[in-house]
Amino acid sequence: MEQVTCILPVAGIGKRLQPHTFTIPKVLLPVAGKPILGYLIDYVKTLGIKRFVFITGHLGNKIVNYVREYYSDVEAIFVKQEEFIGLGYAISLAAEHVKGPVFINLGDTLIEADVKDLIEDGISWIALKEVKDPRRFGVAVTDGEGIITKVVEKPSEMISHHALCGVYFLNNSHLLFDCLKALISSGRKTGNEFQLTDAIQMMIEKGEKILGIPAKIWLDCGKLETLLETNRYLLEKHKPVIPSLPSVVINEPVFIDPSAQLRNCVIGPFVSIGKNVNMVNVIVQNSIINDNASIKNVVLTDSIIGYSAYLTGNLQKINLGDASQVSLMGEEEALF
Repeated sequence: MEQVTCILPVAGIGKRLQPHTFTIPKVLLPVAGKPILGYLIDYVKTLGIKRFVFITGHLGNKIVNYVREYYSDVEAIFVKQEEFIGLGYAISLAAEHVKGPVFINLGDTLIEADVKDLIEDGISWIALKEVKDPRRFGVAVTDGEGIITKVVEKPSEMISHHALCGVYFLNNSHLLFDCLKALISSGRKTGNEFQLTDAIQMMIEKGEKILGIPAKIWLDCGKLETLLETNRYLLEKHKPVIPSLPSVVINEPVFIDPSAQLRNCVIGPFVSIGKNVNMVNVIVQNSIINDNASIKNVVLTDSIIGYSAYLTGNLQKINLGDASQVSLMGEEEALF
């Protein structure tokens, strides 16, 4: 079989994850102790794919540096996206770097599905998940044998409950890029963007057979609530080893970087704590605390604390960006 290339579109600004994405690309936000992008690359490698085209944009140099530092074992090509006019346009930028089949995975999406054999056999497929209201997704209609007969981006009427997860394997990349080129040159947009969905519909109309494959797990890292859900799932799945912390009560599963300094704390369940975090007199659950944050005298739940943030006081829920400082009470009023 020809070499498969993975295209990872990771250029997004990540508006729904602000303020964190003002300083960190969405795909480098950590869940369960590792950036989303790390989980993505690791998953693609398990499928036998080691050639990647990263479509970068917002803070793209940080993505380049991360891949080069932690994934020197893969062939990595970086293409900068200058115009943000749709996923179809982003994928089209990889055309000159692809010859054989393509595996496409959106940068804020993690799935689990039985697809390795299909890739090895060169069978095209798209991952699908049944949802109650699919109108905010792309959707697929399938026939009785699981072949996709139609794909539509954010349909206004209910035509299917099968949402596109954002993970695709297309054996005929030549046809894909021809359809993308035709789409862009004709100026055909949906929702004012060039959609990958429209190019795939063109492929189907030209006779391309594409299977709809059910995703067993579909993790969306695109907004704060789902980022915390993904953190919970990955902590339960991987059950990280916890360093010895004498004055800390741990309710597993949690991730605590060995460099973190914790005293008089209750941690977990479902908490990830990054490098060089300092925490004193803190009760926290279902939260992500990023590197170099300093927190004391706080009760937290359902929160994300940015890099190098400083927080002291009496809170229960907060979304605090990088390098922020919040103090709700003086030291003399501290809880402990």
